[in-house]
Amino acid sequence: MLFKMLGVILATIAIAFSPVSKFTIPFFVLAVVVVFVIEGVRIVPQQNAWVVERLGKFHGVLEPGLNVIVPFLDRIAYKHLLKEVPLDIPEQVCITRDNTQLAVDGIIYYQVVDPRLASYGSSDYVLAISQLAQTALRSVIGKMELDRTFESRDEINHTIVQVLDDAGRTWGIKVLRYEIKSLTPPEAILRSMQAQITAEREKRAVIAKSEGQRQEEINIADGEKQAAVLKSEGQKTAAINKAQGEAIALTTVAEATATAVRQVASALAGEGGMEAANLKVAQLYIDAFANLAKTGNTLIVPSNLTDVATMVSGAMTVMEKARKTS
Repeated sequence: MLFKMLGVILATIAIAFSPVSKFTIPFFVLAVVVVFVIEGVRIVPQQNAWVVERLGKFHGVLEPGLNVIVPFLDRIAYKHLLKEVPLDIPEQVCITRDNTQLAVDGIIYYQVVDPRLASYGSSDYVLAISQLAQTALRSVIGKMELDRTFESRDEINHTIVQVLDDAGRTWGIKVLRYEIKSLTPPEAILRSMQAQITAEREKRAVIAKSEGQRQEEINIADGEKQAAVLKSEGQKTAAINKAQGEAIALTTVAEATATAVRQVASALAGEGGMEAANLKVAQLYIDAFANLAKTGNTLIVPSNLTDVATMVSGAMTVMEKARKTS
């Protein structure tokens, strides 16, 4: 408008003060051209859309870049930003299904997708979606109990986005998402919740402690059981080894005795074997009586003293035969 008035004033001055000048008409034409250029050329920034009205009626939407309109007939009625815009929703108090007050606030992300509907579909689409978001939020929270509201943020966000997106189609607006920033119950409810959380943690701690003790006792019993089994296995193995050793020893002794007996029998069957055996017996007989006399005070006398003489005589005879033979 300033450029229009400036052009008109310059044209008037030129006509008034230079009625006979040959530059009057060219100057007037130049002024009109300048006004038309200034008023008719519009440069729209990227991610913007300008709505043009011609004689008060919607005419078109200017796209980003260089655009030309008709001065004095067209005007830029609305300018819209096509970027994603965050809109803070003021905190409000909602009543849950179990009649508990809950202070809730959130944020909406929306985008203008139809500049014409955004211009003429609502007088203030920002206020409209803000109020609708609060109404939808109260409705959704009123269908849930307090405990569920803390667990169902995604469900609440999805429901509100769906409601706003359905309504925003007539306003040329697309609601991209809604996020709850905070859910704040009354102070008394917070204290009760904190006490409940503390009790639950103490309960889990007691359960964990008892489970630990139970597992410890199980581990100890299992260790004792395994130790007893290993001990019995060791004793069993030791007994088997001992029995096998004794059996081997007995077998070895028996085999040695049998070998000795066989050798004695072979010697007795040979020449002079019986005489040698008689001599050995007599010697052992005499040695036995000699040992008895050394180890005690009691004198043992044979019932028949001639046996000793006979034994000695037999032994001497054998020795004499052995000497002669040699």
